[in-house]
Amino acid sequence: MQSHGEAFLAILQNRIQRGVFLLDEPESALSPQRQLALLILIHNLVMQGESQFVIATHSPILLTYPGAEIVSFDGDNLSKISLEETSHYQITRGILEYPTRYWEHLLRE
Repeated sequence: MQSHGEAFLAILQNRIQRGVFLLDEPESALSPQRQLALLILIHNLVMQGESQFVIATHSPILLTYPGAEIVSFDGDNLSKISLEETSHYQITRGILEYPTRYWEHLLRE
């Protein structure tokens, strides 16, 4: 009766109350709008003071979480980087701002 993303959000909304949560690409089944709903859910749980989230993601939307510590696994060492330094942010911003340029590049290869 629900999409994969809606079912995932329902589980988070109804079963998670407090604790440490490790999420691997929770955005995979979520539209951008539902990713925002996930951010609000995470924020509400964190603000209650009894929850922490460690999230592996490719989503520039999830990477915008205020005060998030972003750790890059690219390269030989783990390093703390800003949202704007992530390749996910750079690619998403680039293709949204210059879609023609990206498509010209993609079709050349």
